[in-house]
Amino acid sequence: MAKDLLFEIGLEEVPARFLRAAMEQLEDKTVKWLESSRIAFGEVKSYATPRRLAVLVKDVADKQTDVSEEVKGPSRKIALDENGNWSKAALGFARSQGVEPENFTFKELSGVEYIYVTKNSIGIETSEILAEGLYGVLTSMTFPKNMRWGSYEFKFVRPIKWIVAMFGTDVIDMEITGVKSGNITTGHRFLGSTAVIPEASDYVEVLRAQHVIVDVKERKDMIVSQINSLAAEKDWNIAVKEDLLEEVLFLVETPTVLYGSFDPSFLEIPQDVLITSMREHQRYFPVLNKQGQLLPFFVTVRSGDSRSLDIIAKGNEKVLRARLSDAKFFYEEDQKLQIKEALSKLESIVFHDELGTIGDKVRRIRRISDSLAAKLGISAEAADSVSRAADICKFDLVTQMVYEFPELQGVMGEDYARKAGEKESVAKAVFEHYQPRFAGDAVPSTDVGSIVSIADKIDTIVGCFSIGIIPTGSQDPYALRRQAQGIVQIILEHKLPIALSDVFGIALSIHEDMRVLKRSENEINKDLHEFFSLRVKKLLSEEQRYDVVDAVISAGFDHVVSVVSRGQALMAAVNSAEDFKTTVESFNRVSNLAAKAGKIAVNPELFTEAEESKLHEEWLSIRQPYEAAMADSDGERALKLLSELKEPITGFFDSVMVMADDEAVKANRLALLSGIDHDLKQFADFTKLVW
Repeated sequence: MAKDLLFEIGLEEVPARFLRAAMEQLEDKTVKWLESSRIAFGEVKSYATPRRLAVLVKDVADKQTDVSEEVKGPSRKIALDENGNWSKAALGFARSQGVEPENFTFKELSGVEYIYVTKNSIGIETSEILAEGLYGVLTSMTFPKNMRWGSYEFKFVRPIKWIVAMFGTDVIDMEITGVKSGNITTGHRFLGSTAVIPEASDYVEVLRAQHVIVDVKERKDMIVSQINSLAAEKDWNIAVKEDLLEEVLFLVETPTVLYGSFDPSFLEIPQDVLITSMREHQRYFPVLNKQGQLLPFFVTVRSGDSRSLDIIAKGNEKVLRARLSDAKFFYEEDQKLQIKEALSKLESIVFHDELGTIGDKVRRIRRISDSLAAKLGISAEAADSVSRAADICKFDLVTQMVYEFPELQGVMGEDYARKAGEKESVAKAVFEHYQPRFAGDAVPSTDVGSIVSIADKIDTIVGCFSIGIIPTGSQDPYALRRQAQGIVQIILEHKLPIALSDVFGIALSIHEDMRVLKRSENEINKDLHEFFSLRVKKLLSEEQRYDVVDAVISAGFDHVVSVVSRGQALMAAVNSAEDFKTTVESFNRVSNLAAKAGKIAVNPELFTEAEESKLHEEWLSIRQPYEAAMADSDGERALKLLSELKEPITGFFDSVMVMADDEAVKANRLALLSGIDHDLKQFADFTKLVW
């Protein structure tokens, strides 16, 4: 008869950031153990609060399933000696399987006879192996950080305070670090008490009676519902960031939403500062009006019921007042700091032992930015803004506000630069040069911000590559992949007419000139091309098929705007044009023969067939507009022009013997195909497409 299985591990408070992964790990390990143990089961639910991890498995079979397994042994030739007796190999196989040789049977497999034995394994009672199985599940769990307690060698995320292990109504007898399993759980620290669980299936409701909402989804729904109700009642826009909601979710056992207020005079501070202080220090949700402006209120979630909410709110207001007073003090003190003085302090902050100080980095950013601006041909006024923005882009790193809240770098720089009288384009670029900060973040909106952002990122990447810091596997401590992806995104979204190789070359040249490079330029350049090819490929793969991506990448990824445009055009053609397959087949016939061509120019006087003259003329007629389309990164137009060659190519192969007896005629025909193939391969390697 099937029963429910409950396993709860009671703990001292676990850090919120560990809990979801731990809950999922407990479920995964339990399921895998049941499956490997041949124990049938139904629905599986995992639970977590700050003080517990639990898994409840429905309809667990009371007995392992019986199995009959056929095992293949040595071939007949090896199993029998010349006298027809069992060989040592056959006898060894019998011992390893726990059977007698007389149980052997012969079966043919691929024309060869082998010995087989059938092993029958009778399932044992589930209750007999649960204790060992759950002990193994618990002790195999891993966490980002572990601890030991008492005199025990065992390590876990936090000390274990109680264990509930039940199979139906029966307690599963097990013990770890002096804690014995039972059917008694612990409720809310202040509102609940210990409680007996009569049966495993009663777990959720027993804890509910003890003021613990153990189901994570139910707890989240309660928080969101209460926040939405409060927002509707007050006509507020409560800014709920998913990562903060996730953290709060695992800080409470019974969630109750409440709100408080703060002195409106604090609103004189930039709202990013206030919001960051509320979120990072207090785990509060900020309150905005319909226009997105901060209001002097906050929303928080307590672990408890709705009693004494006024007292709780006042306590939170008192704590927040102190936090915001600190922020106001830092903000006012920072404005006494001159930008020139701040820049001088950057000389004493080490960026990396082998790459110098932040001051050294800023000088490299300035030179790279100036070179990029010249390459892009921006106006003199914009170039001046680029230079100034590059010079001061890191000055806010020495401010008290950024020291307290590192995530405000750039945010405070923009505000302080504007207050110091810097041009708007410069102040904005100080903020924007950090963008995109994370996946999905916006790129800089201005050319000035874009140029300084690219300069900052490529300086970091080239510097790290120079000293051998190149991401491998999951290791990327300097977030170089993210920064490279940022460069690619900026170039693409602003359609900047610059090649990645130019960006690499500028940065490498300046690093070499400033004597920072520790490896040869050629070695680093090769690594950069390989590294960025993967970033471009990742970008393309978000919307395009793998074979389309491979095809266009093979034709070159140096011009990001071009490769994306070519990929989009090719993907559209593959998906929608019914006859595009035959077009590609004609292109591939050209490529196959072009590989045999020598390095000679096409001579129209050697044409002997009308079809080769026609192909040559059609090719020449599209070349200029094709090259213009490629220069404009107009992939759709370029592919359409290439596709016009389909008919003359087909006619050519239908009527012309390429490998003619006359060597001069053959070489000329191959040269024609080679020229066309050259243009095709500027767009894509069509041979990589899979139909």
